[in-house]
Amino acid sequence: MTFKPKYINVGGKLLDLSTPRVMGIINVTPDSFYEGSRVEGEKEIIETAASMLKDGAAILDVGGYSTRPYAPEVTSDEEEKRALSAIRLIKRELPDAVISIDTFRAEIAYKAVTECGALLINDISGGDADAEMFNVVRKLNVPYIIMHMQGMPGNMQDNPVYADVVADILKWFGRKIVSLQEAGVKDIILDPGFGFGKTIKHNFEILQRFGDFSVAGLPLLAGVSRKSMIWKTLGITPDEALNGTSVLNAVALMGGADILRVHDVMEAVQTVRLIEKLKDIKRDQAGI
Repeated sequence: MTFKPKYINVGGKLLDLSTPRVMGIINVTPDSFYEGSRVEGEKEIIETAASMLKDGAAILDVGGYSTRPYAPEVTSDEEEKRALSAIRLIKRELPDAVISIDTFRAEIAYKAVTECGALLINDISGGDADAEMFNVVRKLNVPYIIMHMQGMPGNMQDNPVYADVVADILKWFGRKIVSLQEAGVKDIILDPGFGFGKTIKHNFEILQRFGDFSVAGLPLLAGVSRKSMIWKTLGITPDEALNGTSVLNAVALMGGADILRVHDVMEAVQTVRLIEKLKDIKRDQAGI
């Protein structure tokens, strides 16, 4: 049996995912659920980006719209002002940074790539919030992170219901993947969307069965960082959820996660290194 690495084409360069990569979260918002992730002002944005890159982040995910449960709507103009200004600033000061634009609005995604230097699109709605998103991804020919969400941030936690949460998400992914591939999109990354229209029980079932998503043969992203499945279960706050995040990131990695989207890059990189050491031993034993 031969071990086959995964790659995605990022700005004309191949990003090797045979060793899982870490994506650092940069929220240029005043109301993200984890206060420690909010950055404001040019100095703080650059310091945060530089620190994440130093700690080993392969990708910086910049977003200007808080998608926490029941988050108020942010106008397109405000989101654009926040996110695009931050991307321009990071690319000016840290030109080699690989940046993802975290948005469900096609126009903002387009401008982030064509005008500001973003190289990936991270869409929490999987194209459901903006019918033009798939066309934009096709035109730009950039990697697309497609996340599953039931509903929208303002109502997604009202009463999420599934017949079988993993099977239902896989069916949804299947339809979306066909549409994207028929449009010529080459690099698709799947994110099951922990916490987005799911109960805590749903989230843990997705994590337990995370490996099921590998049936699609596409890179998998896990975003559990400091989410309520951790701090509500433990009876703590998001500020206290770093240890729990590392534990669940390790579980996701054992289930086949290729990218970890996190607030705390150094700890996630260390988690990857330790889990990869375990996997190396298993691969040696199997003769892979």
